[in-house]
Amino acid sequence: MIHDIRHNYNANFSEEKYQAFLKDINETFNYKVKFKIAETPVFIPKALKLKLVEACDDIMTVINKPNFKELTKGAFFDANTIVPNEDEHSKFIQLDFGICKDDNGNLVPKLIELQGFPSLYFFQELLGRKYREHFGEVIPEGFSQHLNGMTDDGYLSLLRQEIVGETDPKQVILLEIEPEQQATAIDFYATAAKLGIKVLCITKLKKRGKTLFYLDDTGTEVDVLKIYNRIIFDELHQRTDLNMEFSFQDEIDAEWVGHPNWFYRISKYTMPLLKGEYVPKSYYLDQLDSIPEDLENYVLKPLYSFAGAGVQIHVTKDMIDAITNKANYLLQEKVAYAPVIETMDVPAKCEIRMMLLHNSKTNKTEIVSNLMRLSKGEMVGVKYNKDKTWVGGSTGFFEE
Repeated sequence: MIHDIRHNYNANFSEEKYQAFLKDINETFNYKVKFKIAETPVFIPKALKLKLVEACDDIMTVINKPNFKELTKGAFFDANTIVPNEDEHSKFIQLDFGICKDDNGNLVPKLIELQGFPSLYFFQELLGRKYREHFGEVIPEGFSQHLNGMTDDGYLSLLRQEIVGETDPKQVILLEIEPEQQATAIDFYATAAKLGIKVLCITKLKKRGKTLFYLDDTGTEVDVLKIYNRIIFDELHQRTDLNMEFSFQDEIDAEWVGHPNWFYRISKYTMPLLKGEYVPKSYYLDQLDSIPEDLENYVLKPLYSFAGAGVQIHVTKDMIDAITNKANYLLQEKVAYAPVIETMDVPAKCEIRMMLLHNSKTNKTEIVSNLMRLSKGEMVGVKYNKDKTWVGGSTGFFEE
């Protein structure tokens, strides 16, 4: 997106460098990453950075409203998904923006989706560090994954403050379903390495009264005081085979770091509550007075799905009429991603996830990092980008 930097990066790129970069990441924890890592980071110009910050501020104005919980009381799949002891702020917020062009050809972000759930906070730090180590000669000084002068060390210190704090790291767990089988397992290993916390499958979490505990490598019981939850509820509801002593609906003597209820409150359900130049028009399907005539300009999304599952990008009236549970769907204006990243063949489109964290010391939610996805297909997902190069997961370096 910054022509001179992009030209210099592409001119100095080689497949050998890229393979060495991947090998280094895969050897860091002796684990081969299961998703495609892009050949390049993205260089984000100051003008676009300022628009991204403004867009995040606009959205947070709605999320920070005193009546936000009342506005989102209908977000839960059913009453049985509500978890006790909800806190006042979502610890983690992800805001996904497609990078587009306005009528004057200027870059502009458009919100695609949002979630009140942690993302790859620790892998992104590793990824940015490895891009610099292997391609540092063409990544300019004065560009950072973070904003407002935050350093990598400051970023990791803030994560440690909010996830572990004064608690013994042994009594803090990262909770997942069969974590070693997850596509994002690399992030779990990076988290454990930086924080010293236990990565635990939910089937290994034990319960006695309101006390949660696990058995360490010596068979000793270790009480759990904090849960850094990485379980996606879509998967949990589908995994009826799991033998668990613990239910999310249990009253427990442990603190949620990232309370599960925010997974629902800050989600696709939130989209129709948001307005502004950075937000596409969005409607609850069951509340539409009439179906738009220009359905080619809309996408149809199930409210309760993950990673693009069930999204229809070629919407018809018959498709809408056939849906019986319209309350579970969203009709959202299409966002026209612009192919703005020059590659070795056709340009790539990109999506940026602004990663936010609520700082308990300042009582403010701030942008702390980012995640980029590069795509050459109709959508960002893997199935739309098979056999393509210069696509996949990446990170953005912001111009200061």
